[in-house]
Amino acid sequence: MKLDRKEILKALETITIAGEGKNMVESGAVTNVITFGDEAVVDLVLHTPAMHIKKRAEDDIRKTIHDLISPDAKVKVNIKVEAPEKPEIKGRAIPGIKNIIAVASGKGGVGKSTVTANLAVTLAKMGFKVGVLDADIYGPSMPIMFDVENAKPVSVTVDGKSKMKPIESYEIKMLSIGFFTAPSQAVIWRGPMAAKALNQMIFDADWGELDFMLLDLPPGTGDIHLSIMQSLPITGAVVVSTPQAVALADAKKGVAMFMQDNINVPVLGIIENMAYFTPEELPENKYYIFGQEGAKNLAEDLGVPFLGEVPIVQSIREAGDYGRPAALQTASPIEKVFEGITRNVVQETVNRNESLPATEAIKITTMAGCSAVKKN
Repeated sequence: MKLDRKEILKALETITIAGEGKNMVESGAVTNVITFGDEAVVDLVLHTPAMHIKKRAEDDIRKTIHDLISPDAKVKVNIKVEAPEKPEIKGRAIPGIKNIIAVASGKGGVGKSTVTANLAVTLAKMGFKVGVLDADIYGPSMPIMFDVENAKPVSVTVDGKSKMKPIESYEIKMLSIGFFTAPSQAVIWRGPMAAKALNQMIFDADWGELDFMLLDLPPGTGDIHLSIMQSLPITGAVVVSTPQAVALADAKKGVAMFMQDNINVPVLGIIENMAYFTPEELPENKYYIFGQEGAKNLAEDLGVPFLGEVPIVQSIREAGDYGRPAALQTASPIEKVFEGITRNVVQETVNRNESLPATEAIKITTMAGCSAVKKN
């Protein structure tokens, strides 16, 4: 038995590929048919990588040739997938902002906002132009930490559009939901409303030129985090944790969130806050109240940089409450601590920008991007 190439092509005209209106010959999916006696080789190009469509196309070709040409024909199907490139979801980059750093934690109470405020003022002291977006909608604390609790953003016109002018304190530009609510007022919003407020503070504000925008994220790994990462191309994330096991377990989840395949935000490193207590009268003594080097060990285990440790010092708490971040204390041990950590953050940002392409704002298309279920 000798198979005829033309007959096979005619038989294949009776098959359509799922999702396409034309038959596989007319659509150009069949790129070649070769016959060798009782053997037929069909080269097929598909525009979808879906396994069920590939399998169905292969089964349809075999069945059609066996039914219409010969049941004894030996059929081989070579399938090549040429999926069209999907347009990248780049998000709406904010003109003039070079680096967007998310400061996150797996749980509350680890001093994330305090670390953010001190990173911001240290960056400004180094000569960088810095902005802070207080993304903790339900517990905004930046207005207190920068002594601008009663400030109200004004409206300015930029390129014919009305924009919010961020509040400035210690050369830091900032916006927070705390500027728009009374200090005693609780923000009781569902996720979409909170996300809309954040988008307005991000895109409807006159941020100007910034070297760094720091995002003070709320605790956890929830709706606000996804909204931020869907809106902005984040340069990298810094995770803050205390040394004890309970905090580290949640910090690990915080790191895992950014490393999720569907999110893929580079983790610049982990900062250990409340690492140890040193009494003022015994400056050489260190008391590891919450455990020793827990966050440092976690960073090593996860393969991410360890950015430094912040001790428990009364003046850090007092400075935050009085609205003057502790890193502003000239020639103090705390100033040196935050200078070291901030230099590490800057260095990791430089390393990240030299070795990786710009981060894209994510697009969540399946529950795999926002669940604890591991994708196969």
